[in-house]
Amino acid sequence: MIRIGVVGRIGSGKTFVANNFGYPVFNADYEVSKLYKQDRKIYYKLKKKLPKYIYTFPIDKNEITKAILTKPNNLKEIIKIVHKEIRKRLNLFLKKNKTKKFVVLDIPLLIENKIFHKNDILVFVESKKKDIDKRLKKRLNFNNKLVRMFEKIQLDSKYKKKKSHFIIKNTFKKNAIKMQIKEILNLII
Repeated sequence: MIRIGVVGRIGSGKTFVANNFGYPVFNADYEVSKLYKQDRKIYYKLKKKLPKYIYTFPIDKNEITKAILTKPNNLKEIIKIVHKEIRKRLNLFLKKNKTKKFVVLDIPLLIENKIFHKNDILVFVESKKKDIDKRLKKRLNFNNKLVRMFEKIQLDSKYKKKKSHFIIKNTFKKNAIKMQIKEILNLII
């Protein structure tokens, strides 16, 4: 199995690109939102650590946002709690898909949290800043301050781009993305 890690800036369209590979995708953001909705253990751990902010199950994302914006260090606490469970889910995903030719990892902190392996193929998603800004503003619960905080915990885009094996220029046009993906897959095989 070849692991393809999709990396890039917040709002660059990593998930859009990952979903167009045509292979199983592990989407960490989706898994986190499932945790917030379904996992009482995570709720109790977060409630114990951040009792002033977390008080609803399923966890309301507004509570998470408020906790992070009120005290930036809370982001590290949340990541610490959630990250362990996401790693478990990733391992289950990899086990389940071990016979697949490729799997795609759509994990925002793939490089930062040292989740990628030496043999993984990294694909950097490059988008124009104006497209990124437009997409971020359309997102539910968009908060500019929150976006900046998440950007601070991520490595610089230039570093990620340099570390990547391939670059996909994301124009958010499905056919253009599929053509670039096809070229990448042909080069890998």
